[in-house]
Amino acid sequence: MGGVLVLAAAGIACIYSAGSGTAGQGWVYALRQTTWCALAGLAYAVVVSVGYQRFLDAAYPLYCAALVLLCLTMFASPEVKGAQRMISLGFIRVQPSEFAKISLVLVLSKVLSRYPPTSMRPFLIGLTVGAPAVLMVLVQPDLGSALVYVVIIAACLFVAGTPMKYLLTLFGAGVASLPSAWACLREYQKMRLLIFLDPTRDPLGAGYNVIQSRIAVGSGSFWGKGFLGGLQSKLRFLPEPHTDFIFSVYAEEFGFIGSATLLLLFCLLFSRVAAIGLRSRDIRAKILTAGVTAWIWFQAFEGIGMSMGLMPVTGVPLPFLSYGGSSIISITIALALVGGVRADSANKYKT
Repeated sequence: MGGVLVLAAAGIACIYSAGSGTAGQGWVYALRQTTWCALAGLAYAVVVSVGYQRFLDAAYPLYCAALVLLCLTMFASPEVKGAQRMISLGFIRVQPSEFAKISLVLVLSKVLSRYPPTSMRPFLIGLTVGAPAVLMVLVQPDLGSALVYVVIIAACLFVAGTPMKYLLTLFGAGVASLPSAWACLREYQKMRLLIFLDPTRDPLGAGYNVIQSRIAVGSGSFWGKGFLGGLQSKLRFLPEPHTDFIFSVYAEEFGFIGSATLLLLFCLLFSRVAAIGLRSRDIRAKILTAGVTAWIWFQAFEGIGMSMGLMPVTGVPLPFLSYGGSSIISITIALALVGGVRADSANKYKT
């Protein structure tokens, strides 16, 4: 938990720095993020006290509610930068796809523990359960969240005991479908993938983000330029510095040493969550912790990788660092479920 607090504090500091400079919105962004962190802490306490078993009992209605919200997003959400992702609830906006990740982990934990995917039929049942969420998010379109869902499903299937030949076949089918998937992508999504291969293809257009992000990361050098010392975000060369490219802001100001420390904190978090799952005697808890680990790992991997030009730009938030309430609250709730698993395992070992 201490590492998570450090990550959240680093996120608030970087968001303040990213919003400073010519924009002058640092305090506004930082105050909002602090408020969301406080709400996330409250949600953590509530979820841990309730216990992960009760959430598993409510997995089906929670997942159905998430699908309804995802469907509503496609029709009632305003289009922003070519995608429909947010729903307005009075004075706040919520991104349902973030909270749907929680329900997806819960429902897979319940279904795969009841129907172990050791043969073709239960394996297909698991895929059928997860497919609606993936398809609805793709329609928004939100390729980044869809990839997170796919990683969650794969991790849950693996831990539930799916034979490797099934997973390899599924992977092969996914690779074979790439030409068809390419045809379904919007033009800006295709350009993002092409720019990933060659940012100089459109240096002042689609490739501008990646090029400026690389410059920010590289200019941090070994020690970094110091807090509030980064120029890429201050002079507004770096687009979306408080959301998509928050790691670029962090790397420019804290350098290689700070970036290595950040990676270490994430690795400690992953190992801790995985250890809790291994310790549990409940197969549902093992699948749940696997899904949460895969979720946070992939978002961290993608968020850092796209800032360095090593992964395509998908808009996936970097856990605990990127600006946004839906992301940090949903991830904190997921960790609270893992905390409930840890508390339950500790009690059983005592008895």
